[in-house]
Amino acid sequence: MNFSNLTVLYINCTLKKSPNVSHTETLMKVSQDILKKENVAFESIRFIDKDVASGVYPDMTEHGWEKDDWPEIYKKVMNADVLIIGTPIWLGEKSSEAQKLIERLYAMSGLTNSKGQYIFYGKVGGSMITGNEDGVKHCAMGILYALQHVGYSIPPQADSGWIGEVGPGPSYGDTKWKGEKLNPPKGFNSGFTNRNTTFMTYNLLHLAKMLKDNNGYNNYGNSREDWDSGTHWSFENPEYR
Repeated sequence: MNFSNLTVLYINCTLKKSPNVSHTETLMKVSQDILKKENVAFESIRFIDKDVASGVYPDMTEHGWEKDDWPEIYKKVMNADVLIIGTPIWLGEKSSEAQKLIERLYAMSGLTNSKGQYIFYGKVGGSMITGNEDGVKHCAMGILYALQHVGYSIPPQADSGWIGEVGPGPSYGDTKWKGEKLNPPKGFNSGFTNRNTTFMTYNLLHLAKMLKDNNGYNNYGNSREDWDSGTHWSFENPEYR
């Protein structure tokens, strides 16, 4: 397989500003190592490092905010064939940064592409989760639902995650805990996480390649512009009753 014409964007929704260690970012690097092997271009953004306004409009400086980095991030989203959202788990939920990202993606979802389809049609989405208590599948469920709702395509096994024991303990990638060295780093030898991360990464690439090679989806029956203009269908036509 040749995936070298694809581009992947990772958005890490950790609550830690750089240069603090992000365990979610550490897990993302497992996926990124696969992309390096496959000669796939990728970029990673730590969302909290950016000055992104809250809201559901494309540019919140037009709605009372002095600054909003979202328009520049959106350009990177649109240049990527695959978007992978990473988040830690807090109180069983995705982070507040992840929710803000989803809201800003939603702000763009009414735009259309050159075929009259919603703007994210033809793009592929996945999620990566880390935490120390239950919630991996719950967080993935919310993220993947939101991505497909705004137009992203979701392949099989589109999420991966690592979860530690309940309560305080070492997080993914930690090399020390309470003064004791961890070798290998925590979570690195989890066959379940490594397998799911590998399958997720390749499934995202496979679907993105299929869509890109076919110029996305055919717009027969799914064009917002045609629907609004009544070009291809009408409920007044007996043929559609």
